[in-house]
Amino acid sequence: MNKLSIQSLSLTYKNKVKALSDVSLHISNGMFGLLGPNGAGKSSLMKTIVGLQKPSGGSILFNDVDIIKDPWFVKKQLGFLPQDFGVYPKLSAYQLLDHLAIVKGIQNTKARRIQIESLLEKVNLQQVKHKEVYTFSGGMKQRFGVAQALLGNPQLIIVDEPTAGLDPEERNRFNMLLSEISEQVIVMLSTHLVEDVRNLCTQMAIIQAGTIRALGKPGDMINMLQGKLWARPIVQDALPVYKDKYQVISQQLVERVLHITVMADQQPDGFMAVQPTLEHVYFQHLYNN
Repeated sequence: MNKLSIQSLSLTYKNKVKALSDVSLHISNGMFGLLGPNGAGKSSLMKTIVGLQKPSGGSILFNDVDIIKDPWFVKKQLGFLPQDFGVYPKLSAYQLLDHLAIVKGIQNTKARRIQIESLLEKVNLQQVKHKEVYTFSGGMKQRFGVAQALLGNPQLIIVDEPTAGLDPEERNRFNMLLSEISEQVIVMLSTHLVEDVRNLCTQMAIIQAGTIRALGKPGDMINMLQGKLWARPIVQDALPVYKDKYQVISQQLVERVLHITVMADQQPDGFMAVQPTLEHVYFQHLYNN
């Protein structure tokens, strides 16, 4: 069982911008979702975990090893799938994986071939292994990205906005693949898409302005809002009045009509009960802390 322990982590850049403030997380095998808007500190936290920058304070232990002092310990066991990645234009999937495997230190030719063939099978790209990667569809490229992230049998995998731009079928296939992988290792999913966290993660944190706003199981966090959410349609000009009177946690247009959701212990006049979702949890912690 792998363990990642982050304790009281802080990061302040030279320009005095505080990117992370007192971040504490304890993660083991499985899918962990880090949910937050753009600029919330997700990338700063990921870069600090993988040793690309040193924190101003706090500690990070991976399997009981201080990886701030010894960043190569985690780098040897790390797989990373960025949101966008470039590929060499004239290399096939097999050739590119072979090149990346050598870069990762897999020098034995037979061992490299066995691992590459196994990964291509796992991500369902065996039939197109001789096809140039730059010609792949978005979903195929993401599956190739998973294969390269798994080279060398990493124990910590970080994926950044992995389903952005995928159609529903590819997104579902990709999510199933990530779920299967996470049974053996730690997979950290950094995203602003609430649906991905709800579908995949058994543990999650909401981060904003470099601070953890909420931490726990998605289902437990949703249950805490049971019987406390109420919604109604309103005219847009009336929104400031409702914001003054109620704790408005979300607003959205439905067929050009503005619907608001408020949080209250008792049902307000004119409102109907709403079944809570993880999106409500997200908005509640993001805008009402």
